Amino acid sequence: MNSPKRLARIAGVLYLIVAIFAAYAFSVITGLYVAGDAATTAANVVANAGLVRIAVVADFVMVTAWIFLALTLYRLLKHVHQGAASAMVVLVAIGAGIVCLNDVFAFEGMQIATDSSYAAALGIGGANALVLMLLDIQHYGGLVSSIFMGLWLVPLGYLAYKSGMFPKALGVLLVVGGVCYPVGVLAVYVTPAFGETVKTLLINVPTVAEVWLLGYLLVLGVRSSPPADRAPVAAFGVPLDDVFQYSEVK
Repeated sequence: MNSPKRLARIAGVLYLIVAIFAAYAFSVITGLYVAGDAATTAANVVANAGLVRIAVVADFVMVTAWIFLALTLYRLLKHVHQGAASAMVVLVAIGAGIVCLNDVFAFEGMQIATDSSYAAALGIGGANALVLMLLDIQHYGGLVSSIFMGLWLVPLGYLAYKSGMFPKALGVLLVVGGVCYPVGVLAVYVTPAFGETVKTLLINVPTVAEVWLLGYLLVLGVRSSPPADRAPVAAFGVPLDDVFQYSEVK
């Protein structure tokens, strides 16, 4: 389990699970949510209540795989910089917690939309408005969670760049992509009229970076031998004995 290539391949499989389940959950929830239109949103949720349940479960699978992905990458890269590797795991844990909380709002919105007792107590309009409010919270909470989906890429990109186990360009792109996530979210909150367009444009950078990393982990794992420019690793606080031991493991 300590082989770098084996750890990298495990990380690649976990990353693939994260990508598939996150894409499914996101597409379902966003496809049902219509901002500012309570009646249409509630009708969409009622007509697709089963899909909402599956999407919530998919998100739970995604966050579980995401946490284990971070832990696997931690084992793979902690020798490069312990602090950066720890920060990566902490950011993932925070993001995963926010995603789970957002799913509670989406699930409760589905419960209200499909339970006639809410319409009887609040009226159809009131129940629909409550459904829309809960999905509004889920939508904007999802933007908050995406901040951490980006920020964890910053220490990961740094570790990838310094380790010599990945192309340096990939490390740089991960860092840049990690910054693009929170910038896009801030744009949505500060300038709603243009924020979605800005976020859509910026999301292309981390998407390319993560697809590249996913493909690299699955196909190549990590580099078989460190490049020559990895010689100064000991200057970053890693004892020479650890460096030699790591080389022998590979």
